[in-house]
Amino acid sequence: MSLEPFAISKPLTMGVELELQIVNRHDYDLMPGSKDLLRLMAGETLPGDVTPEITDSMIELCTNVCTNYEQVLEQLTVTRDALVRCADKLNLGLSGGGTHPYQHWSKQRIFDKPRFHEISGLYGYLSKQFTVFGQHVHIGCEGPDHALRLLHGLSRFIPHLIALSASSPYVQGNDTGFHSARLNSVFAFPLSGRAPFVLTWDDFLVFFEKMTHTGVVRSMKDFYWDIRPKPEFGTIEVRVLDTPLTIEKASALAALIQCLARWISHDQPFALAEDDYLPYTFNRFQACRFGLDGTFVDPKSGEHRSLREDLNVTLHALEPHAVALKAEPALRYVREEMRWQGNDATWARGVVEKEQLLNELVRQQCERWAGRPVAGR
Repeated sequence: MSLEPFAISKPLTMGVELELQIVNRHDYDLMPGSKDLLRLMAGETLPGDVTPEITDSMIELCTNVCTNYEQVLEQLTVTRDALVRCADKLNLGLSGGGTHPYQHWSKQRIFDKPRFHEISGLYGYLSKQFTVFGQHVHIGCEGPDHALRLLHGLSRFIPHLIALSASSPYVQGNDTGFHSARLNSVFAFPLSGRAPFVLTWDDFLVFFEKMTHTGVVRSMKDFYWDIRPKPEFGTIEVRVLDTPLTIEKASALAALIQCLARWISHDQPFALAEDDYLPYTFNRFQACRFGLDGTFVDPKSGEHRSLREDLNVTLHALEPHAVALKAEPALRYVREEMRWQGNDATWARGVVEKEQLLNELVRQQCERWAGRPVAGR
């Protein structure tokens, strides 16, 4: 099976996808409400789309192609408001967060769609354990070779993005000790992790043809890489972020990735090499486990510093690119988040410490997603 041609897209444009939790308003556990919610949403005019996900208690929203932070926030606001209106009619709640704090995977139902049933047949119980919730960000590329160079350049910042977006400390009623436990579910899939280090599309086609020859893959959807090319869109897709608890943070993180992409493309701040991946798995684990306080090993110098320290240096380097992209409010949001709490996982633990009730955590997450005020915010 051949790979489709790499589509033409405008460089540095963005598209954002967010996977959301659907919960009941009684005890705030996951609720199989996606079909009813999609039925009501069919009557809404949206600047994007809302689609089902692998289990009935999930739903995904996506934007159209956006050029800047303001457009992303505007589109997410319109779709968020429509989703909340429809959910309210059904007495359902919607929440961000990378995992639901106390749902049990065995109770989840696969959404009735051929691809989802195929995944369930292949991966067994892992498919229901995949009831986790992430943010995906697409970045437009000027061509396929540029896409691969950008993919490997952005890979250096995968730990930083994990740490900033982490919102999944609780799984099945327990504090995991991780900031992002969601990614442990993703890592269980055999085709997860990093993309192969190739820098030309011709070489990537050779790799893809070898993989399809084995019968292991049939399309790019079979790869669960942290970043993967999306040739049908002319983009690369960053896939490591937990779903944030607000659209404001989701928009800011998308704009941060756009700024990183412009910096890497325009300034070429470091040469790309296979050896850059030597500390990759260690750095990614540190981000999942400890958030911004995790250790980052610089792939070039070998120096050890915290992700927080490295991100502060990076944000300074991104300032002129933020100006060019009209993303200064996004970088201010990221800086303020780092000064206040760092990520949503830290906020969630603070709520549980105060309230001693995971149900109350999910209730507050629903209020934050809806854009309604919550104490302490």
